[in-house]
Amino acid sequence: MPSLFSAEQVLRDIHRALDNRKLDGPDDLNAYLQTLHGPGLKKALEEAPPPRPQDEAQDLAYQAMEAESDQEALYLVNNALEKDPDCVDALVTRAELTAKSAKELINRLEHAVTTAERSLGPTFFEENKGHFWGLIETRPYMRARHFLADALYEDGKVSQAIAHYEALIGLNPNDNQGIRDILLGCYLTTDNLDGARRLLEAYKREISAVFAWGRTLECILSGDFARAAKALRHAREQNPYVEQYLTAKKDLPPQLPDVYSFGSEEEALVCMDFLAEAWALHPEALLWLHVQAKQSFYKKSAGA
Repeated sequence: MPSLFSAEQVLRDIHRALDNRKLDGPDDLNAYLQTLHGPGLKKALEEAPPPRPQDEAQDLAYQAMEAESDQEALYLVNNALEKDPDCVDALVTRAELTAKSAKELINRLEHAVTTAERSLGPTFFEENKGHFWGLIETRPYMRARHFLADALYEDGKVSQAIAHYEALIGLNPNDNQGIRDILLGCYLTTDNLDGARRLLEAYKREISAVFAWGRTLECILSGDFARAAKALRHAREQNPYVEQYLTAKKDLPPQLPDVYSFGSEEEALVCMDFLAEAWALHPEALLWLHVQAKQSFYKKSAGA
């Protein structure tokens, strides 16, 4: 299987090759990039200065994140941190492997995030906010902050987690990390309907089951049942399987699917992972949904 970080590693290699070149303008840059196809990149790297300790550490961190065992991962991580004590991906992986408690994990992840912020610098954040993920050097930071937010959420510190999720989307509205699905569930779980509405509006072209069924719940909790009925029709069109799980017609399996497609039962399971808690905390919404399901059944039966 190809590495999940293959594209990222290639981009880092291209940056290292470019660092060794003096290029005059975009045309010269594009012409040089064309030479890096196939064996060209390998040749360019052979001609480039040797990788810095930070680059070697990052390569080891990539290997650690995909290691087949915790023992192998920890060995690689320790080697990475010997080369670069500020290697953020290595700090995060070591925290996950060695933390003895939720508190210790959170403290270590906070250290990784702070380390990344110090390395990038405040000016970098100001100049690049809005397209962070597109810059290869930001990705360890984005991953670390995502892990921190998840750890805070799992530890019951939901408001702190939400603040980090919001910050990640603010840095990268394109949301390559899929933060919006998590954040929508957080908003609905905590009855933050203003936050849910802002997010739904910001991603109004989103076609996922999470947003379709999340919008339905937001309408119900807002008391706008005419809009909720319309949203429910749309949600059923997007993914009808979600309703079967919400109304307990089907039991949830013990594991989530590895892959899914829009409208599939596998997507419904992923949707439940993000929204099941929010729906469960609002029995009045589930009751409304049950009523709608019965009415649909009777209409179909009458039509038959």
